[in-house]
Amino acid sequence: MKIALVHDYLNQYGGAERVLQLLCKLFPDAPLYTTLYDEEATGGVFKDVEIRTSFLQKFPLAKRYHHAFSFLMPIAFEQFDFSNYDLVLSVSSSFGKGIITKPGTNHVCYCLTPPRYLWDDAHKYLSEFRYPSLIKKLVPPVLSYLRIWDKEAALRVDRFIAISRFVQERIKKYYNRDSLVIYPPVDVSKFYIADDTEDYFLMVGRLVSYKKFDIAIRVFNELGWPLKIVGDGIEINHLKRIAKDNIEFCGLVDDVTLANLYAKAQALVFPQEEDFGIVPLEAMASGRPVIAYRGGGAVETVIEGKTGVFFNEQSEASLRKALETFDPQSFNSADCRSRAQEFDTRIFQSNLLAAII
Repeated sequence: MKIALVHDYLNQYGGAERVLQLLCKLFPDAPLYTTLYDEEATGGVFKDVEIRTSFLQKFPLAKRYHHAFSFLMPIAFEQFDFSNYDLVLSVSSSFGKGIITKPGTNHVCYCLTPPRYLWDDAHKYLSEFRYPSLIKKLVPPVLSYLRIWDKEAALRVDRFIAISRFVQERIKKYYNRDSLVIYPPVDVSKFYIADDTEDYFLMVGRLVSYKKFDIAIRVFNELGWPLKIVGDGIEINHLKRIAKDNIEFCGLVDDVTLANLYAKAQALVFPQEEDFGIVPLEAMASGRPVIAYRGGGAVETVIEGKTGVFFNEQSEASLRKALETFDPQSFNSADCRSRAQEFDTRIFQSNLLAAII
């Protein structure tokens, strides 16, 4: 069976790219089609993969400012030729699902989410658009075009697999398509339970606005408690400006350092609404509980009262109340790790192969 892999763009390394990395190992002979590829930005993890890029790869600044080229990405994916493949597996949150295949080629989309900026977050996206007013006026018709294309592109997929029930509901709402849920994997073997913990709390992720790092920073500023933040992103300068001395920015760290930070923390603080969210599972794999906003994929992974607690609003008051009533001694490290093992890599591989082969 000839297999090809597809991903929207490869100019960052996050949860989606971790899943893709695993699929590349699972199907080592499969080429990977994508609009853009930046080896440095992805940490070189795909350097041994046969990567086939679109014409956008030649555009100056496209790797860094890929959102500015969104209106060209449908064309880029439609120009790829998949006529020689039996199975195409796309890992997509936007344009990758829009490839064109022959009737005899099975296209399975591992859907990270329908694009939020086109659907449920469209009005928020427009209100927060930071480009000059002239360019901003051109955005609504472009989004309308992309919304129509995205709806049509969903019809080209033979089978959808959703990363969570949360995403499954969004696929049904916006595409009117059914989907199977297969949760993304966490490599439990990379994490360990420490004999002793330290007094700090931990946050991990890309420093972007929707992840609500600013809420936690303001709360920890008031409490004066130690908070370590792992990650980088466009909000880093703003977040550093509002943070006090009790908050440490660790930047990007290697896997060993990250495992140590998880294992020694009091708990992971997770104020964002994610479509799934690998980070809470990494914390639980380290035996540490999670303090999470009650929304998105976290409600499907964190067991309230056993592996973590929830707060009900993405607000400083709601998070502060959860922190002040949080008791790390009421959680068992073995319970946390046991929960993470239900999402281990081997389970993901088994479920995915059963679904597509």
